Amino acid sequence: MVALRTRRSPESQQRTMDENRCCSVQNHSTEQSVFEKLALNMQDVSGDRGVLKEVIRAGYGETVPPDSTIIAKYSGYLEHSDKPFDTNWFRRNPRLMKLGEDITLLGMEVGVLTMQKGEVSRFLYSPAYAYGALGCPPLIPPSATVLFEVEIIDFLDTADSDSFFVLSPNQQAIFPLEKVLEIATTERKFGNYLFKQNRFHDSKDRYKRASSCLSRCGKSEEERRQLEAARLPVNLNLALTYLRLERPSSSLEWGEKALAIDNKNVKALFRCGQACLELKEYEKARTFLLGAQRLKPFNSEINGELKRLSSCYREYMDQQRALCLRMFAPKSSKTA
Repeated sequence: MVALRTRRSPESQQRTMDENRCCSVQNHSTEQSVFEKLALNMQDVSGDRGVLKEVIRAGYGETVPPDSTIIAKYSGYLEHSDKPFDTNWFRRNPRLMKLGEDITLLGMEVGVLTMQKGEVSRFLYSPAYAYGALGCPPLIPPSATVLFEVEIIDFLDTADSDSFFVLSPNQQAIFPLEKVLEIATTERKFGNYLFKQNRFHDSKDRYKRASSCLSRCGKSEEERRQLEAARLPVNLNLALTYLRLERPSSSLEWGEKALAIDNKNVKALFRCGQACLELKEYEKARTFLLGAQRLKPFNSEINGELKRLSSCYREYMDQQRALCLRMFAPKSSKTA
């Protein structure tokens, strides 16, 4: 059986359309937004529901301390948008961010302080914890709630370090050794991260800070041993950094300081050999590199530098012979 369609008057059609539109508005007003649905299962970490948190992947260890420096990846989203309005997720080496200085969103600062190393979490920031009533035109509309996904790659507790370096030399000299060693390790790790970003001038400054706080004399044999053990990696890092900065004489200086602590350290011998090679001090370079090779005969880097040394030395000798020939060659007789 086929149902018969009855023709409806225009007035009846308009009335039905108005009723449907009214129902649609009512249904929409009772529906929850995407962010509102997310918020139902999120933890209130600010105490006023201004910053809500959901852990996506748990981290480990202690939570990020105040005044620390963090290495984090993040992406920020507006509601109903699949593309982030701000992200550093695809950077190989995200920049370091000092809490209280480099993070502009209050919500991110509050959220990060609840996180652990390796953790990935999702946060909702209310306007008061994000971009405020004005927003940030043209990307962020007024009074916008935003969603951020944050991963804590690592963090450095730099509060003690920052406090230490504002002390006078006399005050630094009586600072507890255990704390000094921790500060030096923090500065060295800081330098390592900057070095990996090819920021060699910045990494050099951090290594020098580590070296300066280790410059004290130990009061006992045990203290001297601990200080030397902490100085060795810093000296090696400075030797390598100065090579990258094309300052081989400074590299040699720090390499020799490392050898003064451990005269059989392969890295120190290798760095000194590289520095001497750049300085064209070929006999010294050969001595250092052969010393490294004796300790690690199958190391490809060491053997490669010895081959480079041989090539450079041969070229140098050829140049010297050519110079001698020019100097002592008989003068050609003048034609009348």
